[in-house]
Amino acid sequence: MLFEKKGSANTEMTLKLAVKRAEELDINHFVVASNTGETVRQLLKLVPGQSVVCVTHHTGFAKPGEQEMPPEVREELIKAGVQVLTTTHLLGGVDRGVENKFGGTYPAGIIAHTLRMLGQGVKVGVEIAAMALDAGMIPYGKDVIAIGGSGRGADTAMVVCPAHAKDFFEGRVREIICKPRNF
Repeated sequence: MLFEKKGSANTEMTLKLAVKRAEELDINHFVVASNTGETVRQLLKLVPGQSVVCVTHHTGFAKPGEQEMPPEVREELIKAGVQVLTTTHLLGGVDRGVENKFGGTYPAGIIAHTLRMLGQGVKVGVEIAAMALDAGMIPYGKDVIAIGGSGRGADTAMVVCPAHAKDFFEGRVREIICKPRNF
């Protein structure tokens, strides 16, 4: 499915398509990018009892020392059975620090920009799946549904078999379920 435009207007359809494909492939692990918790809340209504990992921006992403997801939202999601992961972004991290300080670009930035050729949500989905795997929140060697977006909400869903960061290029994007055509 290709959406004409990117953005949160596609969230409901993205989630429905992701859940449908997960059912067809018997996949019960979902990894979702969310900073407000809203996309995860919507997904939980569609997949009660399934394994859901919510990956937030790292603390300091928007402002030094601040976490975008309010503590009460994090607690709500955890009580609902969601694993919430807040950590350094796989394709940012220290490479971005070097880039910000000295200019140029570095391997992780090149990878991120290459994935963005397919859309921001594709880059996010690949990244958060590997982050969740490295954190031990999803099983190794299994396909998962990765859901990301181009800002708020979700507009991209994929079937991904991630690899650990140390073996990043062994990961596989098996299918792109949906994404924006114009991004």
